[in-house]
Amino acid sequence: MTTQHSSLSAERWARFTLDQQILMIGNELNRGRRLLAEPEPHSLRLVYERALRLTDLTIAVNPRRALRRELLRWRDLVAALYVAPSPDPKAHLAAFRCLLLFNPTAAQQIPLLLGWGPDEK
Repeated sequence: MTTQHSSLSAERWARFTLDQQILMIGNELNRGRRLLAEPEPHSLRLVYERALRLTDLTIAVNPRRALRRELLRWRDLVAALYVAPSPDPKAHLAAFRCLLLFNPTAAQQIPLLLGWGPDEK
């Protein structure tokens, strides 16, 4: 997987707060929302590659075992989107919402980015 984040080191990524890390991963998924209706999923796959790369870095630099475990589970959702034969807008938005719920600061962005509150489905 070669992405624009491939040269980003774990040391540099660790300098960001968890809030910032989650929001930067979320930024990739937000970019992907605009690509869900595209007939060719190549650009969307690149979004998922970048999100997976940033997730891997977050897992690598985070000392909290429970958070790493949950991020690994979330990573499986994105990996499934990546290998899916066609885009799944509902699954994409659900994964995006789930990511934002990992962190209180990120969760505050749900109404702005997804149009519903953190306690709504």
